[in-house]
Amino acid sequence: MGQDLPTQETEFNQLITELANSGSFSTIKNMYEAWQELMSRFRCAIMEIETKFRVLNEQFSLLHERNPIENIKTRIKSPESIRKKMAKKGLTPTSLDCIEENIKDIAGIRVICSFIDDIYMLADCLTSQDDITLLECKDYIKNPKENGYRSLHLIVEVPIFLQNEKRNMKVEVQLRTIAMEFWANLEHRLRYKKDLPEDVLRATSDGLYQCAEISAQLDEHMQQIRNAVEQ
Repeated sequence: MGQDLPTQETEFNQLITELANSGSFSTIKNMYEAWQELMSRFRCAIMEIETKFRVLNEQFSLLHERNPIENIKTRIKSPESIRKKMAKKGLTPTSLDCIEENIKDIAGIRVICSFIDDIYMLADCLTSQDDITLLECKDYIKNPKENGYRSLHLIVEVPIFLQNEKRNMKVEVQLRTIAMEFWANLEHRLRYKKDLPEDVLRATSDGLYQCAEISAQLDEHMQQIRNAVEQ
C-alpha cells in the first residue's frame, strides 16, 4: 500500500514551517491567527460570488422559465496545493501577503451550466457588475487544452466588507457544462493512476481525448436542439 495522503494539519504545519523560517511572524500563535484570518477572507469572497450567481439563476428562471445553473461547487486550496504552486512558480512563501499576491486561485467556485451559451451569458452578467473586476480570462472552450479539457476560467476581484474594513479579494471562477464536468472528473481520477506502462498511458490519453471530442459534439447538438425548441 502507498503512503496515506497528508492531512490538512500536516500540510498546514509544513507551510507554517516555511513561513516561520522567513521570520515573518514572532510566534506560531500569530502565524496561525493570520492564516485563519486570510482563509476567512477567501471564504467570504466565495460567498459573495456564489450569491451573485444564485441571484442571476433566480432572475433568469423568472424571465425564461428555466435555470441556466445546474450546480455550484466551491473550494479553498489546501496548504499543500499552495506550497506546490508557489514552488512551481519558483517562489518561497515568505509571508501571507506573498502567497495572496502570487496565487490567484486560492478561492475557487465552479458553476455547472446546462448549455454552452449559458456559460458565456453568466460570465458576461458577472463581469459587467460594477463591483467585479475581471483580472484574467482563459477560454478553454474555444481553445481546448491539448488533452481535450474544456472550461471557461475567470480570475475576478470582488470586495468584501468586514467589520472595520473593505478588502478586495481574488476568486477563480470556472464555468462548464454538465458534459465538461463529467469528462473532467473522470480524467482527473484516471490521471493519478500510478505505475502504468507507457503504451497504456498513451492509449488512455488518446481515449480520453476522443471522449472529450464526443462530449463537445454532444454539447453542440444539445445547444442546437434547445435553440430549435425555443424558436
